[in-house]
Amino acid sequence: MRENVQIDRQGGRGRRNRAVRIGDGGQPGWTVAGQATRHRDPARRQTKASDEFVPTLAIEYYAAPNVSIETICCVTERHVSGAGALAGASIIDHVMIVPATLTIKYHLDAGPIRPYIGAGPALFLIFGERPGATTRALGVTRVRMSNEFGAALQAGVDVPVNAAGLGVSLDAKRYFMKTTAHFLTANGSEALTTRHALNPWVLSAGVYYRF
Repeated sequence: MRENVQIDRQGGRGRRNRAVRIGDGGQPGWTVAGQATRHRDPARRQTKASDEFVPTLAIEYYAAPNVSIETICCVTERHVSGAGALAGASIIDHVMIVPATLTIKYHLDAGPIRPYIGAGPALFLIFGERPGATTRALGVTRVRMSNEFGAALQAGVDVPVNAAGLGVSLDAKRYFMKTTAHFLTANGSEALTTRHALNPWVLSAGVYYRF
């Protein structure tokens, strides 16, 4: 799970501009938001990553009244354990993931409330990997996971609270990505190679301020 801070730049004639700021004359503006976001791993038959809260930075720019471009980035710490027949196994004790994401969002016309949908590419940068107790028992001393490109889908809603620029933001993203894990022994030989699907849900809720 994570706490999320967003900075959104929005162009002039978008409905969201008119909804959250009265008399802005259609000028560009910025929004700063504090969010709590949960990274949740779907159920897996053999492995499962931990759920986490982490801080996130997001920047959004309105290219048209109903179209915006959003980029988010954060660092999340995870560990991977066995599930199903491998329940209780410690596969990867520690790994850091940066899910760099760029989405194009379409905002629907629903009065002052701004629901939206979006999609775009994502790059998972992975570092800080450490093998778990189960893989260390096999002689593994190091683990390396590949950086990979994938895709993200999102949906959410922005709800203005007052004319001063305060609002509430709710967002859900689903990632689709795979990575290869190489488990290495002390002499550098590969003891095990596995392929993992990284398809987490990222659920966010927070407060934004537009100025």
